[in-house]
Amino acid sequence: MMLSLSRRWAVNAPKTTLIAPKILNRSLHLAPPFLLDDYVPRYMTLSSRDAAKKRSLAYEKTGMCLIGEKAKVNTIAPHFGEEPCIQGHNGSGSVFMSGCNMRCIFCQNYDIAHQRNGMDLTPEELGDWYIKLQEVGKVHNINIVTPEHVVPQVALSILHARDQGLTVPIVYNTSSFDSLASLKLMDGLADIYLADFKVWKPSTSKRLLKADDYAATARESIKVMHAQVGDLCFTGDGIAKKGLLIRHLVMPGKQDEGAEIMKFLANEVSTDCFINIMEQYHPDAHVGKPKRAKSDGKEEKQEVRYADINRAVNAQEISSVRKAAEEAGLWRFNDPPGHDGFAI
Repeated sequence: MMLSLSRRWAVNAPKTTLIAPKILNRSLHLAPPFLLDDYVPRYMTLSSRDAAKKRSLAYEKTGMCLIGEKAKVNTIAPHFGEEPCIQGHNGSGSVFMSGCNMRCIFCQNYDIAHQRNGMDLTPEELGDWYIKLQEVGKVHNINIVTPEHVVPQVALSILHARDQGLTVPIVYNTSSFDSLASLKLMDGLADIYLADFKVWKPSTSKRLLKADDYAATARESIKVMHAQVGDLCFTGDGIAKKGLLIRHLVMPGKQDEGAEIMKFLANEVSTDCFINIMEQYHPDAHVGKPKRAKSDGKEEKQEVRYADINRAVNAQEISSVRKAAEEAGLWRFNDPPGHDGFAI
């Protein structure tokens, strides 16, 4: 991601009336221009992930996510594949960003996150789409999926949309591999944080996510998210309106790491965290693909990559994580409702 933010963003105050200081424009108060001016994209600060001596020209220009100055958007549409409290009756206004600041080898949205398909949009154009989703789609929220690598553009798009009349909540749908600078930009702009917590061990994240500092970053980020929006709360008909919702995708053979994640959430975030323990993992992206043949030309038994996670999760693994969550004191889960309403 490369973004020039030398031009300050400003809000035009109404010309006919004066606004008292105590009721200043909400977007201006919560996301002052200097935050955007001072923001430094993560790829510009060297870390263990990008400090290699040889980096391709593409990475030099656009960073790990391979996205440039404009956000690249894959899909904009009402979406009915989220939690019931997020999708509601009319769907969640999902905006799927192309690109990603991670390289999960099992990515469940590989065609979107890793292949850079989509259309380039300015923040103003993106904000106009939010308005269309609200006015035409009648969606319950604007659900920005995988925004970690385009946070400045997203922040500007939200400010623009609110000036145009956006009133539905903003859902920040993230892997939790966020910088604190990014979350500072989103403070007051994101109403709901829909945050993944994938794995616990650095060795696992290095191998499967290509980010050995993932767990430490996620722990720090989730604490900040919770401090900003609190525990998830709902409207009278069960639609989420503000707060933190944590997702954990159970991985084959990684139930012990899931248990550690649940303990962390209960002990260091809140026992009232709303949790979705997901069981829909399936081998995708690089998992299960044939290994490259050896250069010596010898024929050997065909092997696949990442064979240890080349299967679906089983009931025992799922129940193990759920049991650990309950024993830790968590009690709010995304269970199917026993009625025709929504799970709250």
